[in-house]
Amino acid sequence: MTYIINDNGIDREMTQIEIVDLRTSQAQLEVEQAAAEQAAADKAAAAASGRAKLAALGLTDDEINALLGA
Repeated sequence: MTYIINDNGIDREMTQIEIVDLRTSQAQLEVEQAAAEQAAADKAAAAASGRAKLAALGLTDDEINALLGA
């Protein structure tokens, strides 16, 4: 596959080093996106678990919301 880059207004083929850098950057971005998605899922799960634990202690939804500022 040929990769084209615009270098100061001139379209040219990317060098092998540029292609490797591009692929490395893309792979790193995918890893970072997956980590961010996992962190968001973990945070949501922790929030749900916390709410469930407060409800198990006998707090009403209104009391839980008041405590959590929701």
